[in-house]
Amino acid sequence: MSAFDKWLDTFIEEKEIDLDENFEIETKDNLHIFDYAFVVEAIKQTSPAEQKKIKNMIVRLDFFNKDIRHYLRHLAQALV
Repeated sequence: MSAFDKWLDTFIEEKEIDLDENFEIETKDNLHIFDYAFVVEAIKQTSPAEQKKIKNMIVRLDFFNKDIRHYLRHLAQALV
């Protein structure tokens, strides 16, 4: 497990984000159902450069007390 993976897992746990919680993304012709666990695992599979960008954004959002679940849903749109 990489340092990024450990950091992300710790962050998710500390923010008490339910990885099994489902959310929907509607596209023109389809309804896609994801859970946060799927998005987190996809993030872990990205390149170190992308992980750095994602971490920076999560830290920035957290600094401003924003709910990062909105950001995770935004990232899931790339998976559609």
